[in-house]
Amino acid sequence: MAALLGHILKTQKNSSLLRNITSSSLHQTPFILPPLSQARRIGNVAESVCGFDEMVRDKERRYYMLGGKGGVGKTSCAASLAIKFANHGHPTMVVSTDPAHSLSDSFAQDLTGGKLVPVEGVNSPLYALEINPDKSMEEFRTAGQKLGGGGAKSLMQSMGLGVVADQLGDLNLEELLHTPPPGTDEIIAIAKVMQFLESEEYSMFSRIVFDTAPTGHTLRLLSLPDFLDGSIGKLMKMKMKLGSVFKSLLGKEQPQNNPLDKLEKLKERVAKIRDLFHNSDTTEFIIVTIPTVMAISESSRLHASLKNESVPVKRLIVNQVLPPTTGCKFCSMKLKDQMRAIETIHNDSELGGLRLCQAPLVDMEIRGVPALTFMGDKLWR
Repeated sequence: MAALLGHILKTQKNSSLLRNITSSSLHQTPFILPPLSQARRIGNVAESVCGFDEMVRDKERRYYMLGGKGGVGKTSCAASLAIKFANHGHPTMVVSTDPAHSLSDSFAQDLTGGKLVPVEGVNSPLYALEINPDKSMEEFRTAGQKLGGGGAKSLMQSMGLGVVADQLGDLNLEELLHTPPPGTDEIIAIAKVMQFLESEEYSMFSRIVFDTAPTGHTLRLLSLPDFLDGSIGKLMKMKMKLGSVFKSLLGKEQPQNNPLDKLEKLKERVAKIRDLFHNSDTTEFIIVTIPTVMAISESSRLHASLKNESVPVKRLIVNQVLPPTTGCKFCSMKLKDQMRAIETIHNDSELGGLRLCQAPLVDMEIRGVPALTFMGDKLWR
């Protein structure tokens, strides 16, 4: 990919960005440019217009969520979109809730600390963040266990308040805290992002890009806010019961700094996430796939589920597309296979109405800001 090589060399000449990225890499192996003969794009992808100008000009739509089957390049697409926004004047935050931490690898920077990390080499502020869903879930359990479940029930019974203890048992708090439904960890992680955005310090961001976990997690995530809202509601009921007990027993209100106050705030954020998913004015979900029948079939099912949940979807990215080529029998056969797969998109009742965006297959790793910038220029037209 001569164009990519030229882009990176130009970036190296104009700034010390590549040196900075290499020094902050998560790996000891330096970012080495391939020989010119190896740095070429495999063919020339047919022009595809993704409507990026419209995305830049939109004054209301602020949130972009990228999701799809595992291994299709969601993280690279999300990172390249964030860079493209930043280079077009939008202060941008890109967030990953995927435990795989691919965003760190994509930017070649350590983003795992749970705090926003500045990304250098772009025209406007760009910050990246990886949230550990497991750690966020543990915070939820800790807050609930301090007053919910067996400990509180034992205390009630020892004080002769067996009836209240039985009522607590009816709430099934132990089951909620120890065996939460799949997807709870991710939505709590997204709630943590909402906490960031509520802060005055982060009001500057006009674009927030989410790199979501693979399809199965996303589908569970869509139906979870209503469930989690009800589950946290159970804990709120328990708080009210305990509050009346404290008042009647001790003649005063329940102690301040109640751990359940954290859950109450979480409940409010879950409600905001529910609205975020369904607000077509402020949010867009972009499906990422590759040109294989299996991946496209899964994308079709994902879109059906998103539509069923009233989640706004306008674009479909087909990544790793092999364009026309000569002199390579394997490439020609592979291209025919890809073209057959892409044809199924046009005939698919779920995907046929979406705006199709294509990203070319390249024969070098897309990693670091220069390479992601190049990818963004090819994809986000």
